[in-house]
Amino acid sequence: MDINQLRTFVTVVREGSITRASEILCRSQPAISAHIKSMEDSLEVKLFERNSRGMSVTRSGSRLLVVAEKLLEQHQRFLEEASRVRGSLTGELRIGAARCSCRDTVRRLLTELYSRFPELEVKLDRGPSASVLSGIRNGYLDAGFYVEPEEEQSDLTAIEITRFSVYLAGAPQYAERLRGGDLNVLQDVPCICPPDQSCYGRITDRFFAEHDFHPRRIIHVDDEAVTRKLIADGIGIGVVHAAAQPENGISVLSEVRQSVRILCGYLVERANDPVVGVIRSILNGGDDAPAPVRPKPKFGKLSTLVGGVR
Repeated sequence: MDINQLRTFVTVVREGSITRASEILCRSQPAISAHIKSMEDSLEVKLFERNSRGMSVTRSGSRLLVVAEKLLEQHQRFLEEASRVRGSLTGELRIGAARCSCRDTVRRLLTELYSRFPELEVKLDRGPSASVLSGIRNGYLDAGFYVEPEEEQSDLTAIEITRFSVYLAGAPQYAERLRGGDLNVLQDVPCICPPDQSCYGRITDRFFAEHDFHPRRIIHVDDEAVTRKLIADGIGIGVVHAAAQPENGISVLSEVRQSVRILCGYLVERANDPVVGVIRSILNGGDDAPAPVRPKPKFGKLSTLVGGVR
């Protein structure tokens, strides 16, 4: 049994689903299932029961979960202490980034890490904010960029990266129909919305509920560029993350949320982790990171790291 199997076990328990665990850990579902089977075979203990909603941990699994979480915590502390002993940063750093993250900040962070710490292997994982938060909490990610959630996050330390507004937008002809201010005059118009379980999806649902607006047809799109194109083509109204300019064939119909924060967060208990200190230093523009070691640079990584930032 290795540390990755323990991490898989803890993640499946927290998510209650092999599918969601595979997304968070960036492993295939068969690989996740194989980890669980291998653990059950070697321990001779049944860890999970399958049900209509996914996976539920057994009583035996719950007892082992407490120990597994402590082992993962001790493993992380071991790695942190090793970094301090070496006096330099090597190994692997995993950063999560929601699709809505500030791409310039993510790019700057990756570039700085690459240039200042050539021996540090950096991996960028993209996904929904919920997956980024889960990855941070289960130890798979060292830090991550995400939309500020509604729920309490006292277990995380977060750095504010930027703020922006969310708008309901549409082609100019829909703005004319909305002059009276009642959104229900547009209920027959297709509405292009973020996925229900995304941060923006929940923000949109709350806005619609507050205005008693019930569009008869909803098109779920998880790509703002596509949403903007559909809006400009007159397909329907939709939710966008920044004020759209009229000359682009898009008019702002209503403000959905005045201020949404993008954060970069990490576990409170990892505040003294040298790797986390480097991230904090770069984002804050400070000097609290350990002095970088500059061995002969390696080439060929930067395009891989930065190429996925969108």
